Amino acid sequence: MTATMNVTTRSLAPDLARGFMLLLIALAHAPALVADWDAGPAWLNGAAKFVKSLVADNQARAMFVFLFGYGLGQLARRQTEWTSFRGLLRRRGFWLTVIGFANTVVLVPIDIVAVYGLTLLALAPIIRARDSVLLWTAGATLLPATLLLTWQSANTLIVAAAGTPPTLAAYMEPTLAKHLVAAIPTWPVETALCTIMVVPGMLAGLWAARRRILDEPERYLPLLRRVALTCLGVAVCARIPAALMLAGAWPVTSAPVAWLAAFAHDLTGYAGGIGLAALVGLVAYRIGGDHGPVTLALSALGQRSRSGARRSCWPT
Repeated sequence: MTATMNVTTRSLAPDLARGFMLLLIALAHAPALVADWDAGPAWLNGAAKFVKSLVADNQARAMFVFLFGYGLGQLARRQTEWTSFRGLLRRRGFWLTVIGFANTVVLVPIDIVAVYGLTLLALAPIIRARDSVLLWTAGATLLPATLLLTWQSANTLIVAAAGTPPTLAAYMEPTLAKHLVAAIPTWPVETALCTIMVVPGMLAGLWAARRRILDEPERYLPLLRRVALTCLGVAVCARIPAALMLAGAWPVTSAPVAWLAAFAHDLTGYAGGIGLAALVGLVAYRIGGDHGPVTLALSALGQRSRSGARRSCWPT
């Protein structure tokens, strides 16, 4: 009963969105943990790859960064003194960077925890900036962020079209010593570059949090409907070519075509992530106070999203 009350007394939509986002992240990363991706029937493998690419790949990431920014906005609303709040952000950013570096040493070449930590350290002052600064900065960083994502995902698309997608082992050296030598020298540069991918969605989420759009979806129903319909419609249409290529239904015969498909896939992934958050806001409004077991489970997971998610910056 205590756990139930803890969930239901909070605004439902942000937690529900975070819980749903974590399911998409699990879908995006599950194939990396599978030893034989193509062990099942060919049609089922193709369908799974298509759905994963269309729904999760670089769209769950966009939803994550949007909700990350929204969470910062929620935290900022509860603060009354900027100096102490800035110190809190810097401490959190520092320790997130340290934890991410430790995770890099143990597991993957670059860890998203450090990326968010470094982003907090670099962009803490912008949290108090005017709305116009947030939106212009988000727009200015959208193209370079998309190009970085495209560089990752286009190569993954070409490799996957030729065989199987890389597994987690493909990102690690055979011994810990070799892994340390390979990962640590490039970690600072790669982490700094990955922060650019976070900025557009994070600032959009911060802008939305200032208006409590997910906290009070009943006040923004027309906006949420427009955003969900437009963003998800654009994302689905633009992401289909890359999804078909990954599924093997559209043979990749040209690198420029693959890069163009990957660019459209990743650029509209930002729109799709925001559209999914808007859709969850609409769902939360329809649910109201009648929380079933699925809603409670996703909301509880969403409350703990920072500990439930440990994503890497390598392609998804």
